[in-house]
Amino acid sequence: MTTTETGAEAPSTPGADRAPDPAAVAETDRPAAATVHGYHDQKAEHLKRLRRIEGQIRGLQRMVDEDTYCIDILTQVSASTKALQSFALQLLEEHLRHCVADAALRGGDEIDAKVEEATKAIARLLRT
Repeated sequence: MTTTETGAEAPSTPGADRAPDPAAVAETDRPAAATVHGYHDQKAEHLKRLRRIEGQIRGLQRMVDEDTYCIDILTQVSASTKALQSFALQLLEEHLRHCVADAALRGGDEIDAKVEEATKAIARLLRT
């Protein structure tokens, strides 16, 4: 199960370990629902970290609502962005260590697909 923005649990979906571009990733390229993802062992820590980031975003909303000085809001935006980027890098590292390494052990064309997938994910991170 995953947690939605409202805090409610939603069913896990294949490919939830990454934010795919629907136009770029075919449904058949996504892992099966029973797959254990690279972040599985740190799931509780990741959820805790995301809740902290969510709190930062709620703080931004409160700052705007309270007419806080622009520069103070921008400082908080920067901190929130940095926190999300740090989370994304950790998730990417876990993907490389688990999913890409597993594909390398299995050999064949799968490793090329996993490397290409990781490269595209890195490119998306660099654009943000």
